[in-house]
Amino acid sequence: MATINLQKGQKIDLTKGNPGLSKILVGLGWDEVAGKPKSGGILGGLFGGGGGASASIDCDASAILLDAQDKLTSKDRLVYFGNLQSGDKSVKHSGDNLTGAGDGDDEQIQVDLSGVPSNVQKIVFVVNIYDCVKRKQDFGLIANAFIRVVNPVNDQEFCRFNLTDSYAGKTSLVVAEVYRHNNEWKFAAIGEGTNDGSLSELVRRYQ
Repeated sequence: MATINLQKGQKIDLTKGNPGLSKILVGLGWDEVAGKPKSGGILGGLFGGGGGASASIDCDASAILLDAQDKLTSKDRLVYFGNLQSGDKSVKHSGDNLTGAGDGDDEQIQVDLSGVPSNVQKIVFVVNIYDCVKRKQDFGLIANAFIRVVNPVNDQEFCRFNLTDSYAGKTSLVVAEVYRHNNEWKFAAIGEGTNDGSLSELVRRYQ
């Protein structure tokens, strides 16, 4: 089965048509834009100054488990580098800045679909730039961002969403979501850039 390449706004079925699929691996990746300064970019113009010495760009992927009202109901349902698994253990983060084999994942998040609590209707995958305001960094310094969904049993890649929009000036990305629909799981390519300056700011959208 060939990988399905999605465009922004598209949705596909994950479990329907794939009987027995109970776990997925979500890989997220990105590259720094070659030849651009690592600080003092778009945000440098907004906040003044060039920020001194160049700082590396530390992108962090996270998963937010939401209820039927799109709300984060407890802090153990936010999975990120500081909390590597949800309280129910259905969603697990492989760790900060993990490089996956072969396909260039920078970070990976495993989801046990069969173990996700029934009151979790949606899992939102986001990426933000750590300490972006202080470092004066934004997603204009990042290229080739993608998210892909893989069957961990046989390494089959179901789908991939390459984020091709310009996200210059944006400091967080709502990349995609996995959600329940008619007792099945689906995947939606979102690709929305925001101006949230930290993960905590982004999470407030769901509180």
